[in-house]
Amino acid sequence: MTPNPVCSIDCVHAQAVETARQGMLPDQEVARLAELFKVLADPTRVRLLRALFPGELCVCDLAALLEMTPSAVSHQLRVLRTSRLVRFRKQGKVVFYSLDDDHVRGLIAEGLDHVRHG
Repeated sequence: MTPNPVCSIDCVHAQAVETARQGMLPDQEVARLAELFKVLADPTRVRLLRALFPGELCVCDLAALLEMTPSAVSHQLRVLRTSRLVRFRKQGKVVFYSLDDDHVRGLIAEGLDHVRHG
């Protein structure tokens, strides 16, 4: 593996640094965004989100699709729900999950485009 290239002289481009500084996010937003990516770093959670693209599915549907126990699926859905990536509705004794909003679909779609691009 080749090492990362590094400047061989010490030079700071003040205008470029200032422009970048103006675009920096507040620490709280950085932390929330990092937490979101941490949640998305789990392959099972990505599969669950992608499974919900066509529409809502109940926990049992998701368990059958991913070949997991309903308990294991529920645990992952709780993490996704806490991060506001999915929402649920109850119909009698059945709990249906769906993507929280179109931002979630766009986030996964953009990530997939990036992965497929290179």
